[in-house]
Amino acid sequence: MSCTDSPIHVYLVSFSGQGHVNPLLRLGKRLASKGLLVSFCTPESWAKQMRQAGSISDEPVPIGDGFIQFESLHDGWPDHDPRRQDLDQYLSQLERVGKELLPRMIKHHTDQNRPVSCLINNPFIPWVTDVAETLGLPSAMLWVQSCACFSAYYHYYNKSVPFPSEAEPEISVQLPFMPLLRYDEVPSFLYPTTPYPFLRRAIMGQFRNLEKSFCVLMDGFEELEHENVQYMSKICPIMTVGPLFKNPRAPIDTVRGDQLKADDCVDWLNSKPPSSVVYISFGTVVYLKQEQVDEIAHGLLGSGLSFLWVMKPPHKDSGLRPHELPDGFLQKVGDGGKVVRWSPQEQVLAHPSVACFVSHCGWNSSMEAIASGIPIVAFPQWGDQVTNAKYIVDVFGVGVRMGRGEAANELIGRDEVKRCLLEGTVGPKAVEMKQNVLRLKKAAEDAVAEGGSSDRNLQAFVDEVRKRSIEIEDKVP
Repeated sequence: MSCTDSPIHVYLVSFSGQGHVNPLLRLGKRLASKGLLVSFCTPESWAKQMRQAGSISDEPVPIGDGFIQFESLHDGWPDHDPRRQDLDQYLSQLERVGKELLPRMIKHHTDQNRPVSCLINNPFIPWVTDVAETLGLPSAMLWVQSCACFSAYYHYYNKSVPFPSEAEPEISVQLPFMPLLRYDEVPSFLYPTTPYPFLRRAIMGQFRNLEKSFCVLMDGFEELEHENVQYMSKICPIMTVGPLFKNPRAPIDTVRGDQLKADDCVDWLNSKPPSSVVYISFGTVVYLKQEQVDEIAHGLLGSGLSFLWVMKPPHKDSGLRPHELPDGFLQKVGDGGKVVRWSPQEQVLAHPSVACFVSHCGWNSSMEAIASGIPIVAFPQWGDQVTNAKYIVDVFGVGVRMGRGEAANELIGRDEVKRCLLEGTVGPKAVEMKQNVLRLKKAAEDAVAEGGSSDRNLQAFVDEVRKRSIEIEDKVP
């Protein structure tokens, strides 16, 4: 089959953030592997970085029985326009331009005999659902956070449960089939004093459009959040299809969503004993204070553990300074530590030398760690990270808490860093967490295997798209 022969064409539109691009691209690869033609579209500024990093190709890429190809949406601003650093302005600009350009791009495919059968978006760009409705196309959303966070946003939007407010900023929140969440364990975009109210508005826009999507796909697996998924699926058409990074039909990852080319660190990991290395990465957006970086460095020294530390440089237009390590730090650790700008995280977490993961608890990183059997030292900052940390530590039993998030405004000292690192790697607590996470790893592998819960859901989604595609064709005169 050539890419132009595929009867089913699914069009994916992603917000330009690593935590959004990665799961939607993984979904695209899973759909392609089942015989679909997938077009993946992201703003040109992000697509340009992906091309420079060698992550994507200009030609359609065969995956399994189908193909994936890449397009970009020009947002109408020059590359170095300072307004790009104001996410509130950028989201509005992307919506204005996107609502005009996306229908043209979809019409172009129709003219080329590649009609689009379904539009799929991720959070922060709910207007994609509006475009689908205008064009008479089915649409779905990929939710890139946990089902617990989905439930929190849903109940906040529908005002069915009291949440922290200016009048009562520190009340706890009790949601159905969830543990009691302290005010600082609720997704922080919902907090009355959040510095990111525009992100709350964007997410609420998605919930306002919820009924326009025939399906909400989730990058999780039912066995991880069974009660939440069972409860919310009675309210919304939820289908868990993850962990999406585990693709048994395409084990060799030829297409990636990375902004930066990963540094080579596998040879260094190969030189280390099993379960001896602490992996540290805080994702693409979190930027720690220099004082906190110093304390983590001294805590690492005090622990005596080997480590691989990802220190991604801030965006050149952000106005932020690159982090510096304490004087003499690298000389003291010698070959016991390695610092890189970016890493092949999936490969790192699967490496036998890695003992635990010091993480900001973004959902992608959390899923990758759990499905790789790696315990987590939880160091959340904001957004869904604080809720994920609650689940990682208190519900899943696979993590140690090292902080309570940005709202706490606290400096985690070197002694506490050292304590958490050692608790996560040696002793009875480490053994218990490892046993728990290995059970979840097995459940994740079973979910994506042929006939597993996520595999069945993904196939049911593909079958529904095929059915709706035929219905659309029948209506065309």
